[in-house]
Amino acid sequence: MKFPIASAPRTAALGWVVLLLAGCATTGERHPSDPLEPFNRGVFKFNDGVDKGLLRPTAKIYERITPRWFRTGVGNFFTNLGYPVTILNQVLQGKIVAAGQDTLRFALNTTLGVGGIFDPASDANLPIHDEDLGQTLGKWGVPPGPFLMLPLLGPASLRDVPSRVADRFLEPLYWYDLGNARWFSLALDLVDTRARLLPLDATLSRAYDRYAFIRGAFLQRRLYQVFDGNIPAELLEQDDLEDPGADLPPDEPEAAPDEPAPESPQPPPDEVD
Repeated sequence: MKFPIASAPRTAALGWVVLLLAGCATTGERHPSDPLEPFNRGVFKFNDGVDKGLLRPTAKIYERITPRWFRTGVGNFFTNLGYPVTILNQVLQGKIVAAGQDTLRFALNTTLGVGGIFDPASDANLPIHDEDLGQTLGKWGVPPGPFLMLPLLGPASLRDVPSRVADRFLEPLYWYDLGNARWFSLALDLVDTRARLLPLDATLSRAYDRYAFIRGAFLQRRLYQVFDGNIPAELLEQDDLEDPGADLPPDEPEAAPDEPAPESPQPPPDEVD
């Protein structure tokens, strides 16, 4: 997660995990949260071509030639680098206790975990959080705006675009550049993340409309993140979370006004000897 240049692709790639946890129906009608759908579908097709032609084959080779312990260390390292972003956004949202927990997690993994390669904080039962500027803006009441499919970065909303830029400046290695280290980190981070998602490709390929599937799941996931799972009832009732025409239960027929209500059954009278 978190080399300055690598952070946005990694964040987008990690999103594919949760995108497979929810689906959405599609009927060919325009989704109310996606007024730029023709453009977004073109970007999605481009991203999908890059993934199939370059990223996915490279990730398969990486998985085949590297041992599991190496991949675990790489994932831990980049995830640990993302905690300064999470901590600052927790403070901005008023989540002081969680910010303290993640500050301790970052300190433990950076020192005892040898720069984050190991994860002693999880052994100490410290919880794992993930916050970004997009979630902070949502917590402050900024609406998500239209859905966007960003080139090479994947699904987002207009509200998330500033997060993709601003969060980079908070990452420790943003100011570090030694020769080709930054580009190497970008490649390693991206390929390692894509390798972790290889088992999920089959699930995504079974979706009738992969673009609509990803869009609906992304919108639901971001809503869940902004409200920490406690989504207001009025938002759950909105149709924006599903494509128009999704299978919904039919309305219950109303009873005729002059139809008498059925009598409740009466207990049988006591028998008289």
